[in-house]
Amino acid sequence: MWEEKNNKLYKKFQFKNFSEAFAFMTRVAIEAEKMDHHPLWTNVWNTVEIWLSTHDAGDIVTDKDRKLADKIEKLMEP
Repeated sequence: MWEEKNNKLYKKFQFKNFSEAFAFMTRVAIEAEKMDHHPLWTNVWNTVEIWLSTHDAGDIVTDKDRKLADKIEKLMEP
């Protein structure tokens, strides 16, 4: 579940290994690019952390962030 804190949507994802984490980031990058909405994220080995906010709106959470969060969730579905 995404948490809203500090005017950002946040979620941590964990995978079996670095390759799975990187593959996930690649899929997210493709969706983000289509939306022209790019996340702040980190990756350390099998963990990806994502923070979403809309810079053009003053770094607050908007519908654009919620839509990208939904797309990211769908990428996790089997």
